[in-house]
Amino acid sequence: MKTAVVTGAGKGLGREIARGLATKGFSVLVTDIDEAAAAETARLIGESAWSMRQDVRDAAFHHEVARAANQRGALELWVNNAGVLYAGGAWEHSDEEVGRMVDINVLGMIWGARAAVEAMRAKGGHIINMASISALTPAPGLAIYGATKHAVLGFTYSLAGDIQRARLPIEVSAVCPHGINTDMVRDISDSKESSLVFTQPKLLTVEEVTATVLDLVDSPRLAVTMPRAYAALVHALRPFPGLSLKLDKPISWLGDLQRRKSRGSG
Repeated sequence: MKTAVVTGAGKGLGREIARGLATKGFSVLVTDIDEAAAAETARLIGESAWSMRQDVRDAAFHHEVARAANQRGALELWVNNAGVLYAGGAWEHSDEEVGRMVDINVLGMIWGARAAVEAMRAKGGHIINMASISALTPAPGLAIYGATKHAVLGFTYSLAGDIQRARLPIEVSAVCPHGINTDMVRDISDSKESSLVFTQPKLLTVEEVTATVLDLVDSPRLAVTMPRAYAALVHALRPFPGLSLKLDKPISWLGDLQRRKSRGSG
């Protein structure tokens, strides 16, 4: 039996990814800091899933998770999905909020990838890191979050290089989606500083992002950005961050319009 680990899978995108992997024949270890939510995800999936409470900020415990997955079957896939998001000016967040975003989004992902490499280095596997489109462009109003996702993407690229140099049979991928219709995004929709999250006409669904993750399982690629139409614009502007910042005002205006519409305030 092949196994997979999905962090932050107590609800939302992580839950849908875990469900999708089960349909592909994986036995899925669902982890989340909310033990009850992780258990509920596993219950909904059925016999092909089980759960553990995991705080991804605990470096050592990632190895416990890897060992637990390997006891059920060969660990072939690790999805670093756990993350947190706060909107606001870079200097407006509390120190606790900054620390949580960096510790969970960056260090949690690094600890997970390191544990996965250790567990997979002999037989091979695949590590998928959930980044964001904010890893590719300036993200006013999301500066700290965007910085953490720049780190996720940069680490993914360099980890792939380390693995290639070491000739390990492990694939590494990053997924860079625009805003997704999850509780995490809805929770910041009351803040005007979150306007860039809403610049697309419609938020991505967890099903759409999960489909991309599942495609990567079948056909690994180093990085995928979605949706494609918006990604084309972001990649075209990527070498010109100054120009992107000059476009911030009209883009943010559009995003704020969509944000207020999503909250039913017209």
